[in-house]
Amino acid sequence: MNGKTFAAMLLALAPSVLAQSVAQPVAQPIAGLWDATIQINGVETPFPLEISGSGANVTASFFNGDDRYASTQGRFENGRLILNWDYYAATLEATLKDGVLEGQYAGTRRMKGPFAIRATRAAVAKPATVSASAPSIDGLWAIPNKSGKGESAWRFIVHQSGAKVSATILRVDGDTGTISGSFQNGKFVLSHFDGARAHLLVITPASDGTLDILQDAKTKLTAYRPAAARAKGLPEPTDPDLHTSMKDPSEPFRFSFPDLKGQVVSNADARFRGKVLVVEITGSWCPNCHDEAPFLAEMYRKYGRQEMDIVSLSFEEADQLKDPTRLRAFVRKYGLEFPVLLCGDPDEANAKLTQLVNWNTWPATLFIDRRGLVRSIHSGFPSSGSGELFRQAKDEFNVQVGRLLAEK
Repeated sequence: MNGKTFAAMLLALAPSVLAQSVAQPVAQPIAGLWDATIQINGVETPFPLEISGSGANVTASFFNGDDRYASTQGRFENGRLILNWDYYAATLEATLKDGVLEGQYAGTRRMKGPFAIRATRAAVAKPATVSASAPSIDGLWAIPNKSGKGESAWRFIVHQSGAKVSATILRVDGDTGTISGSFQNGKFVLSHFDGARAHLLVITPASDGTLDILQDAKTKLTAYRPAAARAKGLPEPTDPDLHTSMKDPSEPFRFSFPDLKGQVVSNADARFRGKVLVVEITGSWCPNCHDEAPFLAEMYRKYGRQEMDIVSLSFEEADQLKDPTRLRAFVRKYGLEFPVLLCGDPDEANAKLTQLVNWNTWPATLFIDRRGLVRSIHSGFPSSGSGELFRQAKDEFNVQVGRLLAEK
């Protein structure tokens, strides 16, 4: 075959080769910020989803205010996205088509699912502007409400900058996380999803100075300024330091459960003798326990060599009791260096911890003196979304430990 003949063959093949090239699908990138929604019980809750990486090395993050909850594994191949959050035992699977991510999110216990997820590329952020029409709702409010935990009121904490607002509802067991949004058409519309809790709030300022709140499209609440609530004789929020107590304060608090290696750890062990002890009742399925864990890790690093120790009593579902993969991931995520014990199913907890009265919050934290006696119990724990009340809770924990360490 001479050169002219070979050239003619190439020219003849060129159109078909070009057609095949055009027919090949163009790979769509996955990295970037996405505007996502999750459908739970008919309620569509918006939230930001940030994705980085490509191929077999993809990471996605949910947010609780400034706190990031990153996936532990992820890949994006052939338009298919699969993400795992081991410390939630949760999975997100979605398909990217024509610029839209659609799929499902599923976890265990608190957020079983599956729940429908949909996301599109986030719109370009516009410069923040102060809306003259946005009324001020900044500050602390009280919400009268009879809860299943015996509460009569909750705190409602709002941080506002112009039309932008972030808020949280603080209950005796902890808060709802940071719910964020803005003023739109006479209402504040706020939403939140961090992988473990989802909330949608529509807040309408009323003419009498109260706030009408529609929670998750079904629950109606009213928020009052604290002074107005007191003037009306409305109940105060529950004091988390008075919610739970010991049946007999003169008895030492007793526990005996295996750790994650199967070794039984007991309050009578020599390692705790003569030490101040903080006992946390927790579960890796519990969002407010995730809020408390990094602070306890920090407190242990601060006081752990000063005759003080921490123990977590963790109650997990049946599948986790057989193979506590989520709890192990929880320990890794927050860098917990103190003993974490596997105590049983959450439904068995009251039967296993019979010394406590009115214990119904996750978490609950016991401060125990050198004699093994419980000196105080703090119910729940707030996230950073509670602002000053979050800082106060951390200060209180440090004060409690410092006071007990000072006792010889």
